[in-house]
Amino acid sequence: MQSMTGYGRARACRDGREITIELKTVNHRFLDLSFRMPKNLTFLEDMLRERINKSALKRGHVDVFVTYANTRADAREVHVDGVLLEAFGQALKGAEEALEPYRRMTAAEALTLSGALTITQAEEDAAAVGELAAEAFDAALDKLMDMRLREGDHLRSDLLANLEELSSLRRAVAERAPEVPREYRRRLMARLEEWQVNADAQRVAQEVALMADHCAIDEELSRLQSHITQFRGSAENGTEVGRKLDFLLQEMNREINTIGSKASDGDIAQLVVNAKCVVEKLREQVQNAV
Repeated sequence: MQSMTGYGRARACRDGREITIELKTVNHRFLDLSFRMPKNLTFLEDMLRERINKSALKRGHVDVFVTYANTRADAREVHVDGVLLEAFGQALKGAEEALEPYRRMTAAEALTLSGALTITQAEEDAAAVGELAAEAFDAALDKLMDMRLREGDHLRSDLLANLEELSSLRRAVAERAPEVPREYRRRLMARLEEWQVNADAQRVAQEVALMADHCAIDEELSRLQSHITQFRGSAENGTEVGRKLDFLLQEMNREINTIGSKASDGDIAQLVVNAKCVVEKLREQVQNAV
C-alpha cells in the first residue's frame, strides 16, 4: 500500500550546470500535475510530464519544483548598442558647457546611463539540460516513492487497528441481537401482567416472532463481516487499493445504517453510533491511500 503523501528532492550537476528537482504529493482523486520552473526551462515540462505518467504515480496531486543555475562562460550574452552609445556621446558633447561643473563621466556610467549595455541569458542547450533534469527527476522520484511506501506502511497499520475496532463492535452487535426479541417478550409479558390481561400463549409467541422477524439483522451482520474481511485482505496485500477500500466503506456504512434502523434496541443503537464513528475515521484515512 502506498500513501499519497510524499516528498523527494534531488540535484544533478555537470559542466557548470546545476538543476534541482523537488516532488511533493498530496491526496487527490486522480493524477493531477503542477509545474513551477524558470521560464527558460519550460521546454522540460513535456518531458517531465511523460516520465511521471510512465512512473508508479497513479493518483494524487503532484507539485514539481525546478530550480536551475548555469555558471558557464557562455551562460549570458553581453551586447553593446554602438549606435545608441554614439548618439549618447553626441548628446553629451552638445551639453558640455552645462556639464562642465561636474566630473567627467566614466565608461561604466556612460554605458549604464545610456542603456546601451544589455546582458541577456543565452539560450539553453535543451539536450544537455534535459539529460540533467531527467537524472535529477529519477533520483527525486525514487526518494518520493520510498517515502510514500513508508507512509503507506503506517497508514496500513492505522487502518487495520481501526478495522479491528469495527470488527469488535460488529461482534458485540451480533452477541446482543438474540437478546432483543427475548427482551421484547419480557417487556410484553410484564405489560400484560400489569394490565391483568390473560393473553393466549400462542398469540404472544406470534407477536414476538413478528417482532423478531422485523428486527432480524443476521444478513446485514453477515454482509458487514464480508466487507470487513475484504477490506482487511486488500489493506494487507493490495497495492493500488484506495478506490476499492473507499467503496467497501460505503457498503459498510450502508449495512451499519440498516442495522441501526432495524434493531430497535438501545444498546445496539449505541454500538451503531460507535461503528459509524470508526467508519468515518477509516474513510478519512483511506482518502490518502493510492
